[in-house]
Parts: sequence; C-alpha cells; structure tokens
Amino acid sequence: MTAAPYVLVLYDTTKDTTKSLAYLIAQGVMDAGMAVKIRRVPKVSAVCEQIADGIPDEGDLYCTQDELAGCAGLALGSPTHFGNMSASMKYFWDNTVSLWLSGDLQGKPACVFTSTGSLHGGQETTLVTMMMPLLHHGMLLMGLPYAHSELSTTARGGTPYGASHVSGTRHEFAITQDEKVLAIAQGARLATLVKQLGKAGQA
Repeated sequence: MTAAPYVLVLYDTTKDTTKSLAYLIAQGVMDAGMAVKIRRVPKVSAVCEQIADGIPDEGDLYCTQDELAGCAGLALGSPTHFGNMSASMKYFWDNTVSLWLSGDLQGKPACVFTSTGSLHGGQETTLVTMMMPLLHHGMLLMGLPYAHSELSTTARGGTPYGASHVSGTRHEFAITQDEKVLAIAQGARLATLVKQLGKAGQA
C-alpha cells in the first residue's frame, strides 16, 4: 500500500516562536486537504564531545533523512541568528549530500519562514539563506504574493519571501493576526501547489 503524500514542516526554534509559526503553516496545509508531518532538527553544540539523544525528551521528533526524502513538499523554518539560519539548521542541511546526489528533492515545492527578535533583525536575509540549499537540491521555491493584503498592512512580520514573526527582544510580542493569516496562507499555498504538481504528473 502506497503511503499518502505529505508536506514536511521542518523547523528549528529557540524560544518556541518559530515553532508556533510551524504549527500555523501546518494548519494551512491541513486546511488545503493534505497530510502533514511536523519535525525539528537537533541542536548542535560548541562542545565537540556533546551529542544529543536520537529521540528528544519532549516535543516534536527530529527529522530523519528518509522523512525529508519522502516528502511531497517542504516548509522550512529557523529563527534568525545574525541574519542567517541557525547553526543547527545549517548543520542539518550540510549533511544532506546523499539526497543531493540521489536527486530525491528535485522538483518538489518548498517555502521558508522565520522569526526575529527585532523588526530589522534580518528576516529577509535569513529567509534567503534557507533558500540556498533548497535551490541546490533542485526544489521549487514559492513565496507569498501581495494578493494577500496582510502583506501591505502588517506592522511586524510577514514578507513576500515567506511568513515571519517579530517576537521582540524579550519575546514579549505574540503572533499578530496578520502574521497568523500569512502563515496559514503559506501552508495552504504550498499544499495546493503540491496537489497541482501531482495531478500534472499523472496527466
């Protein structure tokens, strides 16, 4: 029996704000009628001898290479670290060479999302850095068009490159209604594109 196609929502998080966006994107995927898997990447450490357990004590499971290879679409999220994706997220992608060689991700749609502590804390650059490995893998990137009016009215997060959230330097800001709408819309757009590509492939 063939497993149902699924969208993988893969994230790293520091204070759970990126995780909150991940769940909103997953909601959009499900609203569009697709199955979803929510996974995270394990933390890396500056201490060379420190190794994380293969299964986390709590929260979402760590993503396996097989789960990444088997997804029909990908939503990738990371907090901003000096205008870049987190070290943990980069380390995860640095270890996907086997999938690059096999071409398992080629032609699959993908999108990115992020959260920052400040309004000009590097949202766009972080989103772009996450796009780079996806392009090398041959994935099809999608963003958020200005047909979503919230892009023009948001006072904090939300970009045409992908959903985002500004949490404040003390993480005092909850996700705004505009940020929620854009994250859910991004998930729905991704799922819709996955289904459209699947139908085209069957034609």
